[in-house]
Amino acid sequence: MQQMRLVAAFAVTLLAGVSSIAHAAPCRGNISFDRWLEDFKREAIAQGVSPATVASALSGVAFDQSIVNKDRGQGVFAQSFLQFSDRMAAAYRIQKGNALIKQHAATFARIERQYGVPAQPIVAFWGLETDFGANIGKLPTLRSLVTLAYDCRRPDKFRPELLDALRVIQRGDLSAQQMIGAWAGELGQMQFMPSTYVKYAVDYDGDGRRDLLRSAPDALASAGNFLAQLGWRRGEPWLEEVRVPANLPWDQADLAIEHPRSQWARHGVTLRDGRPLPADGLSASLLLPMGRNGPAFLAYRNFNVFLEWNQSLVYSTTVAYLATRIAGAPPVQRGNAPASLTAQQVFELQRLLAARGLKPGKVDGKAGTETRAAIKQAQMRLGLPADSWPTAELIDRLRR
Repeated sequence: MQQMRLVAAFAVTLLAGVSSIAHAAPCRGNISFDRWLEDFKREAIAQGVSPATVASALSGVAFDQSIVNKDRGQGVFAQSFLQFSDRMAAAYRIQKGNALIKQHAATFARIERQYGVPAQPIVAFWGLETDFGANIGKLPTLRSLVTLAYDCRRPDKFRPELLDALRVIQRGDLSAQQMIGAWAGELGQMQFMPSTYVKYAVDYDGDGRRDLLRSAPDALASAGNFLAQLGWRRGEPWLEEVRVPANLPWDQADLAIEHPRSQWARHGVTLRDGRPLPADGLSASLLLPMGRNGPAFLAYRNFNVFLEWNQSLVYSTTVAYLATRIAGAPPVQRGNAPASLTAQQVFELQRLLAARGLKPGKVDGKAGTETRAAIKQAQMRLGLPADSWPTAELIDRLRR
């Protein structure tokens, strides 16, 4: 009874100010954390979260400066595809991935029937996100999200995530105490943000809860559902290693450009062992993750789903490549691509591109898809092979 009276009193206090808090909790500014949190609690109730959930989940939650330090201290991801894939698509992950496909064969068969997504991409994400559930994180999720929502760097991203974390609790999937994960609020064996958890988590073990931390069937099926909703095309490939000729029209090697395999064959692209490509109409883009002298892949439309999951080209290519290895593909042919630029060199290259009216995206030292598109335009202007790969030669040419 005492607990019920406390919750009722808490609800009355919060609801008293609901009509005036449409944007009452933007970020820290000059507002103390305690004041901000009280404003956020009223906002959560206005958004449909029950007073009881708000009271139980956010009671005693504290600001954590170490989370802000982690957010501010993120290093620039400057590894090449081969550097990253050598580490992340390791032999033990391929072996364990295949063992887990056998162990959960019935679950994967059911997922493929229902969602159209085969086991290999799901297992590849499982392996890279948390090492198959072994490393889901150790930090209290609500404390992380409250801290990041209060901080002014990215409140528009994390305030909705905090609301969705409360919704996960309200519908009974997890308790506040069970919400343990990575520092930025990712949850479970597939590292879903709360918004993804709310939209795509499914109960696949039949216990009435969507538990992506401890239930492998729930985690795997939720990943299958997510990939399907992102646009996975049933029965189609995602990535295939190929061999490219030296006289290829390099400006066609672009994820934004698709050709049927018959046209790639006319350009001289072959399977990795030199056999001809199927001369059919299946559309694909030519992906050169390290330029014309590095590995080469045909990226089919399902590859776009990997990029929807994670927009880092190196990460997404590595997950897709790991999935092909689990499916039986041999190790990638390494080629002889020039060394990757340092983050500082990429910073300079981005500034040079922007100064010439090109659009490299955020100047952050990361050669993402926008930067690579700007590199391609610069290469075409300068008469260089337009393979979108950042090089010291390109920096030198742009300096002049």
